[in-house]
Amino acid sequence: MSPMKLYFDVRDIFRAPRLALSGKKILVFTEALLIGYAAYLILTYISFGLAGYTFSDTLSRYGLYPCLYGNPGPWYAYLMYWIGTIILLLAINFGCTAVSRITYKQLKGDEFFSSGDAWKYVKKHWYPVVFTSVSFILILAFFFALAAFFGLLGKIPFVGEFLFVIPYLLYFFGAIFTIYTAIVFGVSFLYTPSIISAYEEDTMGTVFNSYSITWSQPWRIILYHLVLLPIGILAIKIFSLVWIGGFKLINLFFGLDWLMGSKLSNIVAYAVNAICPENLCNWVSSCLGSHISSLCLHSSGCSFVQNVDLATLSGTETFAGVILAIFLFLLLLSAISYFLSIFSVGETLMFVIFKKKSDDDNILERKDEDELEEEDDSDFSIDETKEDDNAESDEKTETDEPDDKPNSSDEEK
Repeated sequence: MSPMKLYFDVRDIFRAPRLALSGKKILVFTEALLIGYAAYLILTYISFGLAGYTFSDTLSRYGLYPCLYGNPGPWYAYLMYWIGTIILLLAINFGCTAVSRITYKQLKGDEFFSSGDAWKYVKKHWYPVVFTSVSFILILAFFFALAAFFGLLGKIPFVGEFLFVIPYLLYFFGAIFTIYTAIVFGVSFLYTPSIISAYEEDTMGTVFNSYSITWSQPWRIILYHLVLLPIGILAIKIFSLVWIGGFKLINLFFGLDWLMGSKLSNIVAYAVNAICPENLCNWVSSCLGSHISSLCLHSSGCSFVQNVDLATLSGTETFAGVILAIFLFLLLLSAISYFLSIFSVGETLMFVIFKKKSDDDNILERKDEDELEEEDDSDFSIDETKEDDNAESDEKTETDEPDDKPNSSDEEK
């Protein structure tokens, strides 16, 4: 098992789409999205109920993509909505950490590291994924609270003016550091999963490495993302075209009049309307230009099905449409998962390059915790074997020891 040979420069970023096209990586993100989406969907519909909206009205308006933001509602309804949103984001972050761990193992030459092993690692190291962001929020809150305290001191009559101007340079550099911390906070969203999975850091180590990367590699962060974004968009476009091609071919063949015909049109129309409702297509059209919206609608599936009166569907066609909608939704999640996988793999490659450039540390040659545990287990088993062998040899020596005492018959003679 030898590490993958890297250039440790921008050329390695072009490997991201190929390395991301992996069944276990896409499966990991699909699982994460399903869990996060389910929590978001349930809590968002609960928030609509708390805001006074009926379930039927919300379902007819939003379908599978509810969003309370922009609608009037009490604070506790929005609290429920934002909890669901945070759970969805955490699920994506956990998925990024798992995929980053798989990528790191793959770069080290371990192609047999499974998605189950990756989730076990995430379960063991979940706390820095969560508390790194919390740490940055607390750091920013501390600086703002400190600024508010000195601002209140500045209101003291006669003395307050001097309490503001004398330590002004301290305020100035504190403000600069606050801005820098806010930038690092944004960068940490990109590299926290890679730092935790590839460098096996805890919360404080992840915060430190986020500051270090932002300070030492700012231009590489920008340059590498200018490379990763276009190739990622191109890769997901090709991936989507392949998925859409398969969808069209099925509709074309099974939709022949001497095969399923109109029955297929009814089933597919129901499924596509559930996954891509008309109001969502209209929203895309209103938000985007005519040319861009037509491309988006075409790629999403809204334009694949002829106009069908869904009220005329039979019970079996409706039930079959529900099952097909589930499968189409999973295929949609797989496309999103591949897109996220590209960026997770890309961020991992960037972190490996950054550590080599800044610290001359090839982390692919370091022994990770799994390898160290295997060594400890092997050493422990070797020691046990040696102890068992020594015990057996001692027993054998005692058994084979000659008896020096003379027999009674020999004494009589």
